[in-house]
Amino acid sequence: MKFYSVFDPEFRPYGQVVSGMEETIAEILSVLKDAPQPEGVDYVAEYAPLQELPAMVEVSEHLYGGMPVQMGWCNGHNTKLNCLEYHRDSEFNLGTEDFVLLLAKQEEIVDGVLDTAFVKAFKVPAGTMVEVFATTLHYAPCHCDADKGFRVLVALPQGTNTEKPVITPKTREDALMTARNKWLLAHPESNEAKNGAKIGLSGENIDIANFI
Repeated sequence: MKFYSVFDPEFRPYGQVVSGMEETIAEILSVLKDAPQPEGVDYVAEYAPLQELPAMVEVSEHLYGGMPVQMGWCNGHNTKLNCLEYHRDSEFNLGTEDFVLLLAKQEEIVDGVLDTAFVKAFKVPAGTMVEVFATTLHYAPCHCDADKGFRVLVALPQGTNTEKPVITPKTREDALMTARNKWLLAHPESNEAKNGAKIGLSGENIDIANFI
């Protein structure tokens, strides 16, 4: 599998590198480096030590135009795709170690299914903050070094990825909703699919273990 850098032109349709917020990034990293890191993958939507930082105000004002935000993390060890998700807003990521994002574009979904052949791998260097556009399909990061794993900031509008709203399904997308502001396409081999998530990925369940 070919790996791109988030500094390569190929990343432009998927997101962008954030510049001009070096002090904010340093402040976030100083807390993120001590966050829990499981053997598998865990996600916390709001992490109090991050929420309490002055950096949260900076993220709200400069990255979300003053909207209420939540700063949490996705930490652990992972090399597989398993699922892809999207939100109605951009997501911002920042890692204490190098990590890889497996990405595709929402427009590549056909009749509710995305072929994983469209997925591209992008390496994000440690200390680099990236914006992942709302139209970019993404999921858990992958580590570059199994000994180090990953600790990755996940900044989103407040309430995202919390309890799924109770609604009467009306659209095709409603079947993909697994949490608030979260639509998920699961690979048949994933635990998410086994737990009832809508199967929306066809093709190989990409594993980068042999490429890192």
